[in-house]
Amino acid sequence: MVVGAGIFRTSPLVAQSLGGEGEVLLAWALGGIFALIGALCYAELAAAFADAGGDYRFLREAFGRDLAYLFAWSRFSVIFSASAAMLAFVGADYLAQIVPMNGAARAAVAAVAVGLLTALNLRGVRTGARAQVALVTLDVAALLALGAAALLLIALEVPPRLPGAGTTAPGGFGQAMVFVMLAYGGFNDASTLSAEVRHPREMTRALFGGMSAVTALYLLANWAYLRGLGFAGLAASDAPAAELMWLAFGKTGETMIVIGVAVATFAVLNALIIVGGRTLYAAAEDEPALARLAEWDQSRGVPRAAILAQTAFALGLIIWGATTGRGFATMVDYLSPVYWSFLTLSGLAVIVLRQSQPGAVRPYKVPLYPLLPLMFAGGSAYVLYSSVLYVGWQGCLISFGVLGFGLILRLILRWMFAIGAQAETAA
Repeated sequence: MVVGAGIFRTSPLVAQSLGGEGEVLLAWALGGIFALIGALCYAELAAAFADAGGDYRFLREAFGRDLAYLFAWSRFSVIFSASAAMLAFVGADYLAQIVPMNGAARAAVAAVAVGLLTALNLRGVRTGARAQVALVTLDVAALLALGAAALLLIALEVPPRLPGAGTTAPGGFGQAMVFVMLAYGGFNDASTLSAEVRHPREMTRALFGGMSAVTALYLLANWAYLRGLGFAGLAASDAPAAELMWLAFGKTGETMIVIGVAVATFAVLNALIIVGGRTLYAAAEDEPALARLAEWDQSRGVPRAAILAQTAFALGLIIWGATTGRGFATMVDYLSPVYWSFLTLSGLAVIVLRQSQPGAVRPYKVPLYPLLPLMFAGGSAYVLYSSVLYVGWQGCLISFGVLGFGLILRLILRWMFAIGAQAETAA
């Protein structure tokens, strides 16, 4: 769910915000620790309130149906859809390193990738999961290859290309953490599969063990970037993985890592499609007007209608990103403030539910309660604040405006459903 394209795209942006190699590695280490704390909080919530809706169920239990609906709408219209579009753009951008493409062609490749992976997942949950294992295995191999490249450069006594140093601007660390946590984002999405695991503690092991492994891989990749390219070289690079592999292994290495990054992108995109429709499905069960989206394909184990609706919205965002000419950046601006708003609330939900439902069975409890949930909620609020500063008021107006439209749409759908029900009764 987490390991993927972010590490190949955001590392230069992190370096541009900070003042040296030590700060870069510290930011990635702190990001991993923060994500691990978040995973521990989600482990308790997912084990105690297993549901295909994931956060939707937690937020509904803690804060009521209205806020839970708003979250489900944000997943559909902002978080999952923008993430899918963003990852599709990254994959297309990297493929353009070996197959030259203009903006329209890249958007077309992004759209085709979303469509093909959707078709794959509609074949059934086992097909999607098996594809995910294969894709992530290649992804991990690509990250390990970066470490091997750095070790080769050390053995050959090749110095870092552009050591240099940067300057930490005011707010630079907060801005850096926006990009760091963009790469770590996704650990909470595993909770949408909590109702489909055999034993609750399996979700705990998946979240804790998975985030520990991802943190180690991300630190390895950034150490490799810094060792091969140097701090200034990393900050100036548009494709650090490709440049590092070219330094160590020549054109063949560059081509292989470009393909690896594209595979990594599609691995996370596939994971988003696996879980994306499940939140919409869970919310639709609570909204009679959305009954068609609450249909579960029993033979294949997927919420078919919800996945198709999610994909359609993601394709719309790809078209929007293509028209702006800033595909990846447009999706980051659109996604970040909303994502961290609800992650802050999910952290607080651990505390609220401990108080409001003390008798709920909790196969796993987050340690050092309430310190860790408060740290996670506070850290999420800090990244939210930093993302708002980075995106600016225009980006926030669009993303939060879409949330407001979701509330209006809900009222319209309920009104139409009520009229239809009255007509049926009269007939």
